[in-house]
Amino acid sequence: MEIAKSNIVRSEAGRDKGKLFCVLAVEGEYLLLADGKSRKVEAPKRKKRRHASFFSAENTRLAEKIKSGEKISNSELRRTLAGYREAIQPDQEG
Repeated sequence: MEIAKSNIVRSEAGRDKGKLFCVLAVEGEYLLLADGKSRKVEAPKRKKRRHASFFSAENTRLAEKIKSGEKISNSELRRTLAGYREAIQPDQEG
């Protein structure tokens, strides 16, 4: 599936391999990713599209805010991603 703005992706390469991120923007073959903890909204990670795999495309309030260009907070991002982490790793913290 094509990765688009506001999707949830999993990093497949680099030191952040296996972590979940939210796509804040798409710039050609690059994605701007943030998780609200190690990568804040103010300074997103620039990662090649081939080094991230599609994980989810939910229509949450956060996704709507990202698509419309509204300001989002790091805590909103962490809260949303924590729900997805619970689904794939129910016994681990992250």
